[in-house]
Amino acid sequence: MSKLADKKSAEFTAARDELRGVSQAIKDGEATLAKLEEEARDKLLYIPNAPHESVPTGSDETANPVVATWGEQPHLAFAAKDHVDIGVARGILDFERAAKISGARFVVLRDKGARLVRALMSFMLDVHTSRGYLEIWPPVLLKRHAMEGTGQLPKFENDAFKTVAEKADDQFFLAPTAEVPLTNLHRGDTLPAESLPRKYVAYTPCFRREAGSYGKDTKGLIRNHQFNKVELVTLAHPDSSDDLLEALTGHAESILQTLGLAYRVMALCTGDLGFAAAKTYDLEVWMPGEDRWREISSCSNFTDFQARRLNLRYRDVKGKGGLVHTLNGSALAVGRTFAAILETYQEPDGTVRVPDALRPYLGQDRIMKEV
Repeated sequence: MSKLADKKSAEFTAARDELRGVSQAIKDGEATLAKLEEEARDKLLYIPNAPHESVPTGSDETANPVVATWGEQPHLAFAAKDHVDIGVARGILDFERAAKISGARFVVLRDKGARLVRALMSFMLDVHTSRGYLEIWPPVLLKRHAMEGTGQLPKFENDAFKTVAEKADDQFFLAPTAEVPLTNLHRGDTLPAESLPRKYVAYTPCFRREAGSYGKDTKGLIRNHQFNKVELVTLAHPDSSDDLLEALTGHAESILQTLGLAYRVMALCTGDLGFAAAKTYDLEVWMPGEDRWREISSCSNFTDFQARRLNLRYRDVKGKGGLVHTLNGSALAVGRTFAAILETYQEPDGTVRVPDALRPYLGQDRIMKEV
């Protein structure tokens, strides 16, 4: 009998203790590795996407070039009012009663104001579904992993509304945009390459704290805590995502064209590019009452940035594949479109003409003050 076979021998005891030490070292190493992997993951979540090679170089929004314009800026033969004065005078916007309910940066839409918002939502959804976008009505209470997957967290957590919960798994975030639930529809999926592109459209209420805009745009509909938006999301093969960004942006533009609202298209420079975007076009509508351009849509190609976080892949019939490219764009922000219509179509007597495309939805051609 060997000494190692003798469990009472000193050699056996030494070998046993050595193995226990190795086992503990492995456990300690695994714990250290897990901690390092978690720390690395947390740090990686703060690294932004790389700009597309075609993005212009610049430090801030002043370096964003205008790449297209449409329509003529309306020159009114009277002193133009802004949308707040028009809406309050018509009795369709009520900020005072909203403040009684929820505080600042909220609005109550009344009568024709509520109907105009409903008309805009229906009109936008009808136009986009006619182009092949699949309409989705998603949840707007979102788990942390959904917000992380599209890049809203952790960087922009201070700008998010969230529920209070004792356990992290029980916490929800209120959707800042329909981009989040729409892109997360295929979290963890491997899609057949031949099924791409997949195009989705959704209306949702959206919620943002606007934490970084203290004292900015506190009046009106431009920067509210709760607002409405129709969003487009496309899941694309990497070979086609550049072309699909141009198409998606064109679909957002077509809403402004049909409504007769003058706008321009800005290509965001490297210093103004969003955290998750590789390339972005901003659409800015002309606001006669403010005498300035206002962003009304942002259309972006995220390349594989979001898909990597979501583990969203594609595979062709030969078994080859990779990460899907994701794109999204507002088409459009409903409140800002509402404001642009009031300012663009205002009349000297205070009434507001209804754009032709909305008349079948609203059932009238003019918004007048209710008696």
